Amino acid sequence: MDRKELIKSYIRFFKSKKHKEIPNVSLIPENDPTVLFTTAGMHPLVPYLLGQKHPLGRRLCDVQKCIRTTDIEEVGDAYHHTFIEMLGNWSLGDYWKKEAINFTFEFLIKVLKIPIEKLAITCFKGDKNSSKDVESAKIWKSLGIPEERIAYLGKDNWWGPAGETGPCGPSTEMFYWVGKNKAPKKFDAKNKKWVEIGNDVLMEYNKTKEGFEKAKQQNIDFGGGVERIAATLNGFEDNYLAETFKPIVNKIEKASKQKYKENQKAMRIISDHVKAAVFIIADGIVPSNTEQGYVLRRLIRRAVRYGRELNVRDSIKVIAEPVFLIYKDYSHLQKNKKNILEELEKEEGRFKSVLEKGLNKFKRLTSKKKKLSGKEAFLLYQSYGFPFEMIHEECKRNKVKFNGKEFEKELKKHQEISRTSRSGKFKSGLSDHSGETTKLHTATHLLLAVLRVVLKNKNIIQKGSNITAERLRFDFNHKSKLTDVEMKKVEELINKKIKEGLAVKREEMDVKTAKKSGAGGIFDEKYGKKVSVYSIDGISKEICAGPHVENTSELGHFKIIKEESVAAGVRRIKAVLE
Repeated sequence: MDRKELIKSYIRFFKSKKHKEIPNVSLIPENDPTVLFTTAGMHPLVPYLLGQKHPLGRRLCDVQKCIRTTDIEEVGDAYHHTFIEMLGNWSLGDYWKKEAINFTFEFLIKVLKIPIEKLAITCFKGDKNSSKDVESAKIWKSLGIPEERIAYLGKDNWWGPAGETGPCGPSTEMFYWVGKNKAPKKFDAKNKKWVEIGNDVLMEYNKTKEGFEKAKQQNIDFGGGVERIAATLNGFEDNYLAETFKPIVNKIEKASKQKYKENQKAMRIISDHVKAAVFIIADGIVPSNTEQGYVLRRLIRRAVRYGRELNVRDSIKVIAEPVFLIYKDYSHLQKNKKNILEELEKEEGRFKSVLEKGLNKFKRLTSKKKKLSGKEAFLLYQSYGFPFEMIHEECKRNKVKFNGKEFEKELKKHQEISRTSRSGKFKSGLSDHSGETTKLHTATHLLLAVLRVVLKNKNIIQKGSNITAERLRFDFNHKSKLTDVEMKKVEELINKKIKEGLAVKREEMDVKTAKKSGAGGIFDEKYGKKVSVYSIDGISKEICAGPHVENTSELGHFKIIKEESVAAGVRRIKAVLE
């Protein structure tokens, strides 16, 4: 079964179980400001997992493109990837464990034709906050999974909350035996021949500041990686030998005149990072030193570095060509191909000039003393993009002593700082639909509407948004800096609308009706058949997933704290509610 057939079979099966298909949305989250990328299919569903009614009902399914930044350092083995396609199905307070596990089992056995003797299961073993998930294990046993093929695990079988508070619960995972020999009778989760192919998250709890409580709405969230499932079903222990990677690997082999078998790690990293970069650029991101742009820059430069190790003769844009053939079904890739390849080429050019500077810096650091400290090596790593392997290679070539342990210490220190700073970005997650962020989200609707009025431009649209409990950040298309007079007018008009106590109304309708009614929105291709439209009486009407207050009088006083440029023709406003 190839990638396309797997996706079609999955969607077809869950539609037969009364699930409605939702669109594959952008990699850049629109309504979850706590993450850089869409990392799972549940991201666009956050308000609905928290209890808001979804326009398409309580049973949903999709295939969603995702970027996993936490896996970048793991890439290089047989099955970790930065870009993945995720199969997902959800119950939003509808069916529960029995139905969810039955659906998963039926799909695996009857649709994918997986022999039951090649399946194993994990369930949550319990802790001080939640009991052992015996219920899920009993359901699996009733379907024919023997007891010795079910293992109880701890943190690996608990999901969430995404932040400090919010929905969470145990999970039950499905594993497939990829070994050539017969699967062992007893399941050992540490045996790497058992590969995880799916995961049912059972969101039955809500974590509050006081502790855990039973959730008012219990949700099911299934996720399964397309690349891993397709490779596994086709008998590949190595994902990079399957159809979603092999054409890219072949291109690298040709460009380097070397074999994959002898250069697995480097070729895996190059093919993974190039593919991820193509998809990120396709969703409007360009390399930069902040947020999504920084991740993109890191991916491209890492691919170039490993290409250099293999003596790849072609530019990175040549390596990227097969991605467009593998994913012909993504029309936005084909439409943006020229721009994507240009951005890859430009960033490669920038990096090569920095690389030359880095090599010169290396020579200056080591010419007299023939020794490189860990701190100096880390400078080359951080400022010039030298990987550990390249530093080691240059030291060996030039007979320079290198303190690798000191470098590792510096790297760990840097990673800890990165994790700490990232925690600010990720601390809220599902729980960030708090009263404060709900108010600020509604305020962005007012801000967009008022900017169109004050700047006398109906074509102003949202180019980006980031909301925390403390402030909103809103990007929009506009050529020039806002004057003090314009900013004052924006504040005054928004505060006038807040004082007027305007109702915020939510309606469900199809996209065509929404457009006819004058509702605004971006990324039209992401919308399903039915959408939520939020109206603020007489001033704003937008397609949006929420969250929102019920009346503008709840917002408080709106104040702009900063207005700046973020890109050519794009301005940014940071504002607070006092």
